[in-house]
Amino acid sequence: MKKKYAVGVDIGGSHITSAVIDLENGSIVQNSQSRMRVNAQGTPENIIAVWSECINTSIDLIGRENITGVGIAMPGPFDYDLGISYIKDQNKYDLLFGLNIKELLAKSLQLDLNQLLFLNDAACFLKGETFSGAAAGSTKAIGLTLGTGLGSAFYFDHKAEDANLWCSNFRDGMAEDYISTRWFVRRYAELSGRETPDVKHLSELVSTDGTAQMVFEEFGKSLSEFTIPLIKEKKPEYVVIGGNVANAWDLFINKLQDDAAKESPETKIVKAQLSEDAALFGAATLFL
Repeated sequence: MKKKYAVGVDIGGSHITSAVIDLENGSIVQNSQSRMRVNAQGTPENIIAVWSECINTSIDLIGRENITGVGIAMPGPFDYDLGISYIKDQNKYDLLFGLNIKELLAKSLQLDLNQLLFLNDAACFLKGETFSGAAAGSTKAIGLTLGTGLGSAFYFDHKAEDANLWCSNFRDGMAEDYISTRWFVRRYAELSGRETPDVKHLSELVSTDGTAQMVFEEFGKSLSEFTIPLIKEKKPEYVVIGGNVANAWDLFINKLQDDAAKESPETKIVKAQLSEDAALFGAATLFL
């Protein structure tokens, strides 16, 4: 009988999260979620040990014999087929550079190599949202994660990939210069002479601060100017938007939704539903 469980793993710069995913009903198995802090500057032995402990906590709940494998959402640069890390100069995982993470983890977890699959974290986010989130059942989607930087992914023909749009040409620079938390912080300071630590704080000022409102409106225009050409080119059923900036959804999304309704009425602009769990679902569905 085909096994219906896989473990989804999300590796971040300071933590790891894992959970058992029921691939038949698209849910996280109760009590299977595990989260641990990781010293990203630690030795390879230490990092692999913590990752393995977290993943094993999830595996042990359901039983090793009942899982198909372990899917891992991993930041890049990374050779996702071979499992080799090329991350460096990002203040995380420098000592893993050039190592075969797939082999090290398989040995530590006592799994076969074919039971470990890797995919870019932005691609996993979108894959998860098309599996059981805001774009469930979709076959064509674009994903944007709006946070410290700009994450992006394409999903076509049941395959997700990192779209790597953060550095694409936009206005007099690149997309991430205008579509990121740091743009909000910089732009508000330019216009008001005051500082704000993040988008959450800025959103709380909108009701009493006209400059804050202006910054969100300007961001909405930038997001639409960037996204509409993508929609025209790719013709997705959904554009899924997540990340911390999406928590201020109502303050910036109207411009993009209105423009999309005119330019491509069949495309829905939707807010991500699964939050941090999206990457877990996306990674686990590598075993569908």
